[in-house]
Amino acid sequence: MAVTAEAAKLRAQGAKLVDFGAGEPHFATPQHIKDAAIAAIQANFSKYTVVSGIPEVRQAIVERHGADFGSSYTPDEAIFSTGGKLAIFNAIQVLVDHGDEVIVPVPYWVSYKDIVQYAGGTCVFVEAPEAENFRVTADAIERAITPKTKAILLNSPSNPSGAVMSPKDLERIVHLAHERGIWVLLDECYVYLQYTGALVSGGSFTDAKEHVVVLGSLSKTYAMTGWRAGFALGPKPVIAAMAKLQSQSTSSSTALVQKAAIAALRGSQECVGEMRADYLTLRDRILARLGEIPGITCTKPEGAFYVYPNVAKYLGKAGVPTAMELSKRLLHEAHVVTVPGEAFGTAQHIRLSYAVSHADVDEGLDRMKAFFAKL
Repeated sequence: MAVTAEAAKLRAQGAKLVDFGAGEPHFATPQHIKDAAIAAIQANFSKYTVVSGIPEVRQAIVERHGADFGSSYTPDEAIFSTGGKLAIFNAIQVLVDHGDEVIVPVPYWVSYKDIVQYAGGTCVFVEAPEAENFRVTADAIERAITPKTKAILLNSPSNPSGAVMSPKDLERIVHLAHERGIWVLLDECYVYLQYTGALVSGGSFTDAKEHVVVLGSLSKTYAMTGWRAGFALGPKPVIAAMAKLQSQSTSSSTALVQKAAIAALRGSQECVGEMRADYLTLRDRILARLGEIPGITCTKPEGAFYVYPNVAKYLGKAGVPTAMELSKRLLHEAHVVTVPGEAFGTAQHIRLSYAVSHADVDEGLDRMKAFFAKL
């Protein structure tokens, strides 16, 4: 947030920035989704709806998830929320209490720690080794379990690393948690942006669904970040508790967004494949360009649209003690926006989003290459 604020100041002063900071697609929302929202406005679909979402949107959520991942949810096991972050927040608030532990792999999405702490819980961080492409394993998770463990919070593909858990490890974690009565919270915001193998969801393991909560979003899949369209799938008592909490915070989500979500979920999924293919091209391009900078190493992400290069060689040089300071210097001297690794629990990395134009990838890396050559 600090870097974003600084970037806004520079833009206001006329600086032409290359923004690798924003975690959102560079594509426009597909036309059929926009048309559905316009039609909802014209039809005066503008009143409050049931808190958990109109029946049609919850039916569309479970149908889409079932078709793509073989899950077996019913509409009363689904809730539509104002963005995926609210679904995560509500799930943690209703499941985690003071004294509970939540296992969180590192690097982690920036909001997890604060949301768990807000609920009174304690994060137990488990390192996902860079040498293993930041993939967390079932063995590492199992070693972190204590009598106080209430939940395991997983994000695959990962923000910030782009790591994708192996299906075997994911299945084993779901089952070992189920056997111990531990909740598995699965942030699957980027689940459709996987580049290797078949798509896998934690909701696919139907024999353990009593302890699984799938947390989803339409933001990245359909380029709908500003629409604020998220959902959760889980056991009826959990979904009911989330709806009760939501009723006293945001209440129902925006009516016309629910109609747009139905169009996204039930319409052609060709747009999803097209966007994924472009991200893959962008990923390969940014990795190649990062490889031109001496001393910078980077794992090969298998999902999402981020790279998480290791910049340790440059820390401690020319007045750059930390990744935070490095991101500030990149912003002010090269006019390139990045996010420092401290936000995600590591000290030697910066995150770049490649959900940008192909021209921006080249321009941004040209600037970065020149910047690092001076350090």
